[in-house]
Amino acid sequence: MRTLTRFSAKMLKPLLLLPSLLAIMLPVPASAAPAASWIGPATTEVNQWTRYFKTFTIATLPTSAEARIAADTKYWLWLNGVLVVREGGLKRGPTPADSYYDRVDLAPYLRAGENTLAVLVWHFGKHGFSHQNSGRSGLWFSLDLEGRTVVSDDTWKLSPHPAISTSPDTPPNGRLPESSLRFDARADEPEWLQPAYPATAWATPIVFGQPPCAPWGQLVDRPIPQWKDYGLRDYVTPPALPIEGDGSVLRLKLPYNAQITPWLRVEARAGLEIDLRTDNFRGGSAPNIHAKYLTRDGDQEFEALGWMNGHEVLYTIPAGVKVLGLKYRETGYNSEFAGSFASSDPDLDLLWKKAARTLYITMRDTYMDCPDRERAQWWGDVVNELGEVFYTFDPRGSQLSRKAIHELVNWQRDDGTLYSPIPAGIPAKGRGDVRDGTWAAELPVQMLACLSKYGFWTYYLHSGDAATIRHAYPAVKRYLNLWHFDADGLIAHRRGGWDWSDWGENIDARVIDNAWYYLCMEAALNMARLTGDTADLDEWQERRTRIAENFNRVLWNGAAYRSPGYKGDTDDRANGLAVVAGLATPAQHPALVEVLTKHRNASPYMEKYVLEALFQLHEPALAMTRMKERYREQLDSPLTTLWEGWGIGEKGFGGGTYNHAWSGGPLTLLSQYAAGVAPTAPGYAAYAVLPQMESLDRIHAVVPTVRGEITVSLAQTADRFTAEITSPPDCAGVLGIPKRPEMKITIDDPTLHPVGEDEHYLRLAIHPGRNQIEVRFSK
Repeated sequence: MRTLTRFSAKMLKPLLLLPSLLAIMLPVPASAAPAASWIGPATTEVNQWTRYFKTFTIATLPTSAEARIAADTKYWLWLNGVLVVREGGLKRGPTPADSYYDRVDLAPYLRAGENTLAVLVWHFGKHGFSHQNSGRSGLWFSLDLEGRTVVSDDTWKLSPHPAISTSPDTPPNGRLPESSLRFDARADEPEWLQPAYPATAWATPIVFGQPPCAPWGQLVDRPIPQWKDYGLRDYVTPPALPIEGDGSVLRLKLPYNAQITPWLRVEARAGLEIDLRTDNFRGGSAPNIHAKYLTRDGDQEFEALGWMNGHEVLYTIPAGVKVLGLKYRETGYNSEFAGSFASSDPDLDLLWKKAARTLYITMRDTYMDCPDRERAQWWGDVVNELGEVFYTFDPRGSQLSRKAIHELVNWQRDDGTLYSPIPAGIPAKGRGDVRDGTWAAELPVQMLACLSKYGFWTYYLHSGDAATIRHAYPAVKRYLNLWHFDADGLIAHRRGGWDWSDWGENIDARVIDNAWYYLCMEAALNMARLTGDTADLDEWQERRTRIAENFNRVLWNGAAYRSPGYKGDTDDRANGLAVVAGLATPAQHPALVEVLTKHRNASPYMEKYVLEALFQLHEPALAMTRMKERYREQLDSPLTTLWEGWGIGEKGFGGGTYNHAWSGGPLTLLSQYAAGVAPTAPGYAAYAVLPQMESLDRIHAVVPTVRGEITVSLAQTADRFTAEITSPPDCAGVLGIPKRPEMKITIDDPTLHPVGEDEHYLRLAIHPGRNQIEVRFSK
């Protein structure tokens, strides 16, 4: 392992001068109690594993015992020999200068008398596209025992873990801060986890100081749950055991693409190497995580420590090893799959399920674009993810959205620029380098996406979390003020650090820029009203009006939106954005339907907005037909997740991962438009069900809102439409009965009264609780 230079506080001083904007900072400890200090080894290495040991005595058991724990970077904690936390801690970066800490209840694991804490800390020691390296391995611990505290100080003992090192095989690509591990069981000391272990000979840790101190800064309360542990499980088709190794590869199937750690039990002589990785080791073209295990003599068990993902786990078993057991452990973001969508079209149902699985595997410390090549919080992906999460998971899922928003605005640069992915290593100069995990390049269009109504405002509309919008709005305002108008009265193109609008060809950037900025003005007006910054309203409205007055004049050619001088095929993504932004007039709709049906340039990322435009134009049949045609190869694939491009590897975009977060847009569209469920007031204080079923005979959808589940069952025949809708006690809404050409609607129930109508729907009030509605159609 590579040894780094000793840390100098002077190196981090500029970062500590940055404001820490996140609201939930660690409170200053009471003066009467000893304060916890950061402790650690004297030197720091890449991929450093350090064991910590502490004994303490309590006379009586407390009713509560909350421990606050921060580790750079991850930790495993045992109390009295029992594993309490598996892979605790979060990748570093609530701000460029600060770190996260966990809260863990240790009361169930304490006993009267002597207690023993054992903590294993994994220090990544390098930057990544989800982690800001501090340059120092360390542990901070504070346990409140109802009047007495146990804190990290120089009474603890530490020692390097003797069995864990870096795998000599192909390392992960530079975007990942994690290293691939080699575990040498011959050097292991498993007894160190037991209470009777004599750690007195271990070293005394260096005491670095109390928070906030360099290089860790302020400590920020972990805003998301600890991981869900699904336990050790058998593979889909468990192999017949025992198996005598012969150097070949055992390929064992997982039920779906998952975040897993492989487990094995073998009998072997010492020094034989077993390789553990997945079929996805080079997912998206670049290597990611694997593990190596070196056997000791006898019967032994091992579970990899660093998670990996894929559809199959590959064990390479050498001769001389008898395999006695093979399992895997899935861990993941701790939120339940509470939402669902089922219809009379199995293709749409399967697409929704694949999108949900795609979303889940790209949620952990941060939202991710992919769980293999990058694990990076790119905000183009996040915008699609945060829209999907409200239709898929219980409310704990959206806590990751809140974390993402806070991180983005807290990383805003002094010049007002926002950029992603963050957290990430901060380069000494330039835009950063994928080889060393640093990044600082602004992708202007992705930043507009997150500030538009599809980003922060969608989060607020579903969650009702006004505090996060109030925290974010100053950063939103600063960034939007960086954009300027050109001589035509439209937003001028901003190149940023990476001039990127989407993968693929035929990108009409001027139309895209202005549609996104117009969507940002809608959100900015809403945010200014919410936060009470009414002095900003005139400016935002003036900019919005200016774009509206010039957009069609400059960019509409009579048949499609095309920028003057643009030579490529008409851009479906640009025309779709014009529709969802509300810039297209009714007179243009027929031509736009033709454009959105004929042209196919968008990647799966921007395809979401093309499909949404068709739904907003009330062309659900065309939307669902295009959806199935575009995703046909992915629907027919045995893979359980959706791809980065329309193909995999060289057939895809950007490396072609077979799991990419931005591809899940159809999940939102099917729940929001086909089933028709969406909030009409923040936090589902009110909602609407405006279905676009078209040729679907039935839809059943569950939407897990912050107030409770909304369940919708819809069915239609030639002369009937029925709906059964159940909502939480404090949640009233409106049902739109889809109108049919030249058909009359008859409602037999005298308690149902129309509350409005338009050319598409007759609207009826939905009361909290259970609603059963049936209407008849006749000539």
